Formats: sequence, structure tokens, C-alpha cells
Amino acid sequence: MENATLIVLLALLQFLYFTTRVGLSRGKYSINAPACEGDEIWNRIFRVQQNTMEQLIMLIPASYAFAHYLSPVWVLAPGVVFIAGRFLYSAQYLKDPKTRGPGMMLTMLANAVLILGALFGLLKGML
Repeated sequence: MENATLIVLLALLQFLYFTTRVGLSRGKYSINAPACEGDEIWNRIFRVQQNTMEQLIMLIPASYAFAHYLSPVWVLAPGVVFIAGRFLYSAQYLKDPKTRGPGMMLTMLANAVLILGALFGLLKGML
């Protein structure tokens, strides 16, 4: 379970970075809380953070299930792909939201591998 925990903690550190970037950019772009809309760049920064939170809902339980039911070693591969995908998604989304596809696809691929791998391992163990 150490590898799954490592992936989850690294993903949470990445999310903390994205969250901090939102908070710091509120002042730069004069977006006073509780407002969640304003400058186009701030909106992009905020959406990266929000979308990452949405993806973490799948990553966290799927990582632990994958490590438990399929492989505590191989959980690292999709976990690293997820984190890399999120950084790529962030860079692309901030540059031009229309180019976010490759980063999003890596994120979704990683989550799909974790979910399907965990399901396969669970069903294999049940049979």
C-alpha cells in the first residue's frame, strides 16, 4: 500500500499547488471571495484546480483498490501518468483551453486503468 499512498500524496501535493495558485491569483486578478468568475486567465487557473479535484475523486479510491486487488507495484505506472497528465492539462488549459485534450486523455486513461484493473483483480479473487 506504500506505493498507492505515495501516488495519492503526490497527487494531493499537486492539488495543493493548484489550489495555492488559485488563492494567490485572486489578488493578482482582483477576484474577491466568494466570486468564482472574473478575468479569463483567473477562470482558467480556477478550472484547472476544480477539474483536478473532480479527477481525484476517482484516483484516490481506485489507487488503493488497484494496489490491494491487483498490484501494489504496478499502481505506480498509472499514478505517474495521472500526475503527468494533470501538469500537461494545466499547461495546455492555461495556454488555450481548446488544447487541453492530451492532458485530459492521460488523466482519464490513468483513472480507467486503475478502476478497471482494480475491478479485474477483485473479480479474479472472487472466482
